[in-house]
Amino acid sequence: MHTQIVMDNTGDSRHRFDPNNYVEVLDARRRFQELTEAGYTAAKKTGNGASEVIRQFDPTAKETLFIPRLVGG
Repeated sequence: MHTQIVMDNTGDSRHRFDPNNYVEVLDARRRFQELTEAGYTAAKKTGNGASEVIRQFDPTAKETLFIPRLVGG
């Protein structure tokens, strides 16, 4: 199972999907698109605690973190 972790002001929510399940991958792709269009930054884990910002959905990413846009004032 692969995981999309969405951070927000209440903590985080986790959405798991099977990369071999076409319907679940479509749902994960839709979530990626919606979140990035809403201003979230997406980053996938690359190993050893490192991550890389991604701009397109990667169904092979075992874990993708969505970080909300910072709002100051």
